[in-house]
Amino acid sequence: MHKRMKATFGSLGAALLLSLSPIAASADSYWQCVPFARLMSGIQIFGDARTWWQQATGHYQTGYTPKAGAVLCFKATGRMRLGHVAVVSQVLTDRIIQITHANWSIIEGARGQVEQNVTVVDVSPAGDWSQVKVWYDPSRQLGTTVHPTYGFIYQDDAATKFAVAQNVAVQMAQNAANQVVAAVRPGSSPLQMLGQVADSTDRIAALIQLATGQGGDTSKK
Repeated sequence: MHKRMKATFGSLGAALLLSLSPIAASADSYWQCVPFARLMSGIQIFGDARTWWQQATGHYQTGYTPKAGAVLCFKATGRMRLGHVAVVSQVLTDRIIQITHANWSIIEGARGQVEQNVTVVDVSPAGDWSQVKVWYDPSRQLGTTVHPTYGFIYQDDAATKFAVAQNVAVQMAQNAANQVVAAVRPGSSPLQMLGQVADSTDRIAALIQLATGQGGDTSKK
């Protein structure tokens, strides 16, 4: 019970962090993907991202269907030897989701950045999310690299029951953040202050280009 409450309040703290200060979340602090995913999801697994899938066995449900709040686990590769973990923000279609994660794109020359609602596309032949492409901010389009993944680690039932109360508390925190931002910088909103999230129109355009085979993809990620 204590761990679940700690995870819940940790998620609230993360929401406040993202809402109040993009500078603190990106420039002044260097976020690794693991502690950030743990903070945002409440899933209490430690160690390198590549070990999360095995560690989840017997502790959390796992599967191959995306759900909001679940953690997508990337396999280790030559370029990403420690793997990667990211939290599902929302499910758009059966093969397109958005994630919130840390330390992926190089933004303004720096790593350790936090990115919200990043588009991820399932490109696996079987449609089982075993291979994905991820939006890469520097190129403003989907990356060229096909990343192998294990699948999704789901929040436990108790964490799901806490979600309703947590969402209410997060909304209250965001409202408070809006008031603080309005006082500090009139006319600005937390979303405007973040300024790091790729524009939705750009994402949709990139997906259309991918589906129709139009346009080049020059990303390295």
